[in-house]
Amino acid sequence: MKLDVYQRLGSRADVAATEQVVLDHLQRDRGRLRATTLGGHEIRIFLERGKPLLVGEILQSECGKSIQVVGADEPVTTAYAADWQTFSRACYHLGNRHVKLQIANADGERWLRFTPDHVLEEMLGLLGLTLKKERAVFVPESGAYSGGHGHGHASSHSHSHEHSHEHSQSHSNKAGAAHEHHHH
Repeated sequence: MKLDVYQRLGSRADVAATEQVVLDHLQRDRGRLRATTLGGHEIRIFLERGKPLLVGEILQSECGKSIQVVGADEPVTTAYAADWQTFSRACYHLGNRHVKLQIANADGERWLRFTPDHVLEEMLGLLGLTLKKERAVFVPESGAYSGGHGHGHASSHSHSHEHSHEHSQSHSNKAGAAHEHHHH
C-alpha cells in the first residue's frame, strides 16, 4: 500500500497515529520525499517546501491514515559549555559559519549539537567546550527567516512590514530635515 501525503495536521494529541515514519534532519527539511513507514508501507510526501517537518508532527494520507513523524538517531557531535560566556562564544562562531545547530539549556547543562565536522570540533575544543560524539535525534534551529519557527511571524508580517516603512520614513524625514537645515 502506498500512502500519499499532502496534508499536515501539526502536533495534535487528539489524533492517534496509525503509522510512524522515521526521518533524519535532512529528510525532515524536504517538502518532497519517499520513505517507508515502520509498518512497512511506502509513503510519498508532497508538502510545501521551506517548512521543515517537526518531530512528533502528524501527517494525513489521502486515504485517511495518520502518520507520525519520528526523529531518527543520527551521528552528531554534542558540545557542552561550562559557563555562559563560553556557550555564547561557541554559538557566535558556529552561527557566523551558518552551521545548522541545535541549542539547549537543560538540567543545568548548556549544550550545542551539530553534524560531525572535525574543523568545528577542533575550534570548539580550543574555545573550552567538552565534546561528545554520539547518535541522537538532531533537531536544528530552523532559522529566523525560514518560516519554520513557531511564533507565527508570517501572520504578523504585514505589521512588521508596515513598521519597517514607518521606521524608514521617519529616518528619511530626519535626514531630509537635517539636509535642508544645512542649506539655510
